[in-house]
Amino acid sequence: MKETTPAATPPCFNRWCQKFDDLLQNKSQKREFRHYVGGLLGESERKNIYQMASDSVGVTYHS
Repeated sequence: MKETTPAATPPCFNRWCQKFDDLLQNKSQKREFRHYVGGLLGESERKNIYQMASDSVGVTYHS
């Protein structure tokens, strides 16, 4: 299993995520949206929030 880091995302990913920034109200929502979408696109076998956060470096899961 490969670990991912949000800092390693390509610039095109951030540009795509910026299209949704108007719908999100604060910085933490924008940040977590990027983590969530990055986790969905990642190589984790299981696509649940806890597993995606566990496979990412610098991302914490808040229950």
